[in-house]
Amino acid sequence: MAPRPPSSLVLRLAARYLRGRGRFFGFSLNTVIATGGVAIGVAALIVVLGVMNGLRDELRDRILVANPDLRVLTFGQSLRIEPWQGALDTVLAEPGVVAAAPEVLTQSVARNSAGYVSAVQVVGVTADTGARSVTTLPSAITQGDLTFTTTKLDVDGGIILGYRLANRMSAFPGDVIELVSSASARVNAAVGTVVPRFWRFEVTGLFDTGMYQYDDGFAVMPLALAQKFDGLGQAVTGIQIKVSDPWKAPEIGQRLEEKLGYPYRSLDWQTQNATLFSALQLEKLGMGLIICIIMLVAAFNIVGTLTMVVTDKTREIGILRAMGLTSGSIRRVFVVQGAIIGAVGTAVGLGLGLALSLVIDRSGLIRIDPTVYFIDRLPVHTQLLDVVLVVIVSLAVAVLATIHPGRAAARLVPVEAIRHE
Repeated sequence: MAPRPPSSLVLRLAARYLRGRGRFFGFSLNTVIATGGVAIGVAALIVVLGVMNGLRDELRDRILVANPDLRVLTFGQSLRIEPWQGALDTVLAEPGVVAAAPEVLTQSVARNSAGYVSAVQVVGVTADTGARSVTTLPSAITQGDLTFTTTKLDVDGGIILGYRLANRMSAFPGDVIELVSSASARVNAAVGTVVPRFWRFEVTGLFDTGMYQYDDGFAVMPLALAQKFDGLGQAVTGIQIKVSDPWKAPEIGQRLEEKLGYPYRSLDWQTQNATLFSALQLEKLGMGLIICIIMLVAAFNIVGTLTMVVTDKTREIGILRAMGLTSGSIRRVFVVQGAIIGAVGTAVGLGLGLALSLVIDRSGLIRIDPTVYFIDRLPVHTQLLDVVLVVIVSLAVAVLATIHPGRAAARLVPVEAIRHE
């Protein structure tokens, strides 16, 4: 049995074959092209996966600015919770619940002083601006605060608007808008029709969540005023809940349903936005598959490069075999070549992909339509697990691409290879 040649010989042969003829930056042009293909594939895959992660994380964060992680609601025609204090105590005692508070959600139509009308989502909240606030809405307020302090006497109370809604209605802090309350509507005996009541509110603040849907359609008022506005008395429409881990909200909601019993039900943020996040997950999978095709193209570049090396170095390989170099050692030479191409290409692509991801995310260079995607820029959040998987796949593809040319070189008969022209 022929002795196994030292690893240094295999490395020297691999480096020699990578340089080849017609050098470009010290390597053959074919080697540079193959390495560049791997680098482009790795960089593209890192950026695309980062974009998909960024969209998911950014949308989750924006959704949870004005919406809680979990809601406790009720069945029935009135869809109101009364009494709700006992349910709130049960919720607060549940492990994993950080904070909870009652809320009122209702629809209305707003009208400014010029008569412009717009549909709005009215949210009644408690004025908790501390660390145990259920949502991060207090941190999104750019003008005013949750005290809803008014300066006018002829109004029913204060209200905070999303800044896009305020711009659209030309209603800014100090201005007065009117909201229609269907719950306060009464039948006019004289004309026999329903006459709605118009409530007057002073705009006491603005908020900017970064979520187009909220900033363009939400109006926030104190809980007690919202109960009165919606004709609920002491009842509420739901209980907002903040949990320690938003991804465990469905589990906590299921436990609360079992403890509270009928007619209570839970609605977590994932279920409420299931269609959106399912579409994002499918898009991430699809884009990943497309970029993997680029990796396969890079693999074929490696196969082509090493096959050309076999053709070009046939006589030299024959001489090495005649001198005692085993077929296994020949295969290892080509495996090392593929590994070097894969390692260099992966390293360059990794650096390029991370740099591009950082630039795109920090600069907000790519703007998107917030009316469609809810956010106004393209976020890129690179995750360590994705990077590790991309590196592993890239190196594996590069090594696997050496199988065919390595076998072809190892099968060469020394005498016929030496006679090769």
